[in-house]
Amino acid sequence: MELTTLTPENLAQEHICCAISNAADIQVASKKAWLAERMKDGLVFTKGDVRGKCFIEYIPAEYAWAPVTAPGCMYIDCLWVSGQFAGQGISSLLLDECIRDSRAKGKTGIVVLSSQKKKLPFLSDPAYLKHKGFTEADAAAPYFSLMYLPLDGGQGNVRFRTQSGKQSVTDTGFAVYYSHQCPFTAKYVPLLAQTAASLGVEFTAHRFETAAQAQNAPSPFTTFSLFHNGAFVTHEILSEKKFAALCTSAGR
Repeated sequence: MELTTLTPENLAQEHICCAISNAADIQVASKKAWLAERMKDGLVFTKGDVRGKCFIEYIPAEYAWAPVTAPGCMYIDCLWVSGQFAGQGISSLLLDECIRDSRAKGKTGIVVLSSQKKKLPFLSDPAYLKHKGFTEADAAAPYFSLMYLPLDGGQGNVRFRTQSGKQSVTDTGFAVYYSHQCPFTAKYVPLLAQTAASLGVEFTAHRFETAAQAQNAPSPFTTFSLFHNGAFVTHEILSEKKFAALCTSAGR
């Protein structure tokens, strides 16, 4: 499989794998705008030459939109190879390219957000990462794991920032903390707000607009984290139907 890396020059015409609708779609537009700004910080988005979810996105950890401390490391935002491409060695091809590039840039390790026991939606598979040599550097409630792969003898102080382990906020009702790192949030957060309004449920949306804001997030997963009356509920980006059911189960 041939790999293509997005650049400021080809970003407009290339699709972004996780959202391949026309460029006018809010998901595509928001994600490409987010990518364009992050490329200035060294973000890399490399994808397979297929029409589907087959890509890796990573950035120097000091610029990561995540509450982690990982000096000298590269942070993987997302490694996604969808089912139709599974079992073909593509995940390893993409990860190996990240490792090669990270070494070339003098990085001493690679970190990525995962789950502690089993594969969860939107998080890298812990079994696969362990198979590739990653170990758990830190953990945060209720199920987050920060996985670390040292490069060339690197022994970085890799950990979650303190506030990400608290898993609580001061908002009442439902509150979502999110960014446009994932294109789906541009579509679904407004839909959740509409659903909440139709049900008479209190709902607040906080969008991270800078890396500094995301690095001080209350949850490790800054793409989307939902809270209810201050307590963490889920990192999974919900559809309107799932959110409505959650509102009902919460007594609304």
